[in-house]
Amino acid sequence: MNLLPTITTADVQEQSPRVAVLPIGSYEQHGAHLPLVTDTAIACIITRELSAAYRVLTLPPISIACSHEHGTWPGTVSISARTLHAVVTDIADSLEAAGVRKLVLVNAHGGNYVLSNIVQEANLVEPRMTLFPHGREWARAREHAGLVSNAHDDMHAGEIETSILLHAEPSLVRPGYETADHDGGDRPFLLTLGMREYTDSGVIGFPSYATAEKGEAVLASLTASFASHLEALGEK
Repeated sequence: MNLLPTITTADVQEQSPRVAVLPIGSYEQHGAHLPLVTDTAIACIITRELSAAYRVLTLPPISIACSHEHGTWPGTVSISARTLHAVVTDIADSLEAAGVRKLVLVNAHGGNYVLSNIVQEANLVEPRMTLFPHGREWARAREHAGLVSNAHDDMHAGEIETSILLHAEPSLVRPGYETADHDGGDRPFLLTLGMREYTDSGVIGFPSYATAEKGEAVLASLTASFASHLEALGEK
C-alpha cells in the first residue's frame, strides 16, 4: 500500500498546480474487520483518484483528527477541533506562500465538523477553499454504485467504507466483515453518549453488502463530482 504522494519538487514546478488537495481522515476504531487508519486510507484513495483525473497538487494526509465519540475503544487517538483548525489553516497559509492559493479538503471522517467552519472563514473575500465530498455527492455515489444501505444506517465500517477498501486496498480488509452487520438505530445522543451507547462491536452499518465493484463505482462517481468544486473555485 502506498497512499502517500511521491512527487518531487521538480514535478511540482513542471506541473504548476493552482489547486492543492489535502486528505483528512482519522485514527479510530472501525470494528474488527477494518483498520484504525480506515478514514485516512479512504481520504487518500479519493485524493489519488482525483490527482489522476485533474491537475492538482496532492498533499500527504492529516491522519489524526476529531474522533472523540470513539475515544473509549483501544487504539483510537484524537486531537481537538482547535488543533485541527490550526493545522489546516497553517497548511493553507504555507501553500499560499508557495503560490498555491486554492485548497480542497478531502474529508473522510464525519466527526471533523470544524472543517466546515474553516472553509467558511477561508472564503470571506473570494473562493479559496472547498470541502469534498459533500453529503449530496456521497448520496449520488451510493446511488450510482447500487448500494443497498443509506448514509444514516451505514454510518461506520459498513457497506460503503468496506467496498472502497475492497476495491482500492483489499489487503486492509480482514475476514469477518461478512457477518459484522449492526443496526445502530436513531442515535439521537451520539455526541453526548458516544458510539458505545449504540454499538458493542464498533460497527454501525452493513459491511456484508460490500463488494469491490461497488467501491470502484463509488470512486468513479466522486471523481466526476469533483469537477464542480474546481468550477466553484474558479478553475476549469
